[in-house]
Amino acid sequence: MGQLEGRTAVITGGHTGIGLASAVRLAAEGAHVFVIGRRRDELDAAVEAIGPARVTAVAGDITKLADLDRLYDAVRARGRGLDVVFANAATASLATLEQVTEEQLDQTFAVNVRGTLFTVRKALPLLNDGASVILNASTAAGNGTEAFGVFAASKAAVRSFARTWANELKDRGIRVNAVSPGPIDTTGITDLFGAEAAPGVRAQLAAGVAMGRMGRPEEVAAAVAFLASEQSSYVLGANLYVDGGENQI
Repeated sequence: MGQLEGRTAVITGGHTGIGLASAVRLAAEGAHVFVIGRRRDELDAAVEAIGPARVTAVAGDITKLADLDRLYDAVRARGRGLDVVFANAATASLATLEQVTEEQLDQTFAVNVRGTLFTVRKALPLLNDGASVILNASTAAGNGTEAFGVFAASKAAVRSFARTWANELKDRGIRVNAVSPGPIDTTGITDLFGAEAAPGVRAQLAAGVAMGRMGRPEEVAAAVAFLASEQSSYVLGANLYVDGGENQI
């Protein structure tokens, strides 16, 4: 039996990158995982990778409250409540203060801040006592990287949410924590910087990490599994860095 046998989990953006790796890991620990994402083909691939007995995929956009309602209606229909929420879905774009547009600002905060807030808020009626809520923050929130100002600000808000919600939900025995990945090798690097620039960006990012390499999505998933399980029963309001020492050394 795994650490999450019989539990029910929700992961936003669970069809790719850190979200998919976390869905695979939580399912391997015994949870039934509900994943939501916007791309149906990647959701179908995630179901195939995890196994349909362990995962339910819902096509949707966390910025649309009706889509979140459909997700939680599916969880409610299963009849076992909800034990883990990993609010992982996020978006990023590159823009300095002089370059940033209204559209970039609005989209980043719509997904990373508003989407995270309503992902958790709409889960509240389903959360079982003792549930674990995990927010995906980022080392970017505190390192001042050029052209990442809007993304960093959105992730600083997510970190703040973890503290406040931990305080607000503690009387229900619900633990809220954040995980802050450093440079993780996902397709998001190519999406953000382009295929031509991506190899150089990966090398530059790895050079800035104390361990000398980028992290793997599975390494973040291991931290998520820890925060989701009873192994972290005395961890509340924390921010767990998974950054190879980038922001620590």
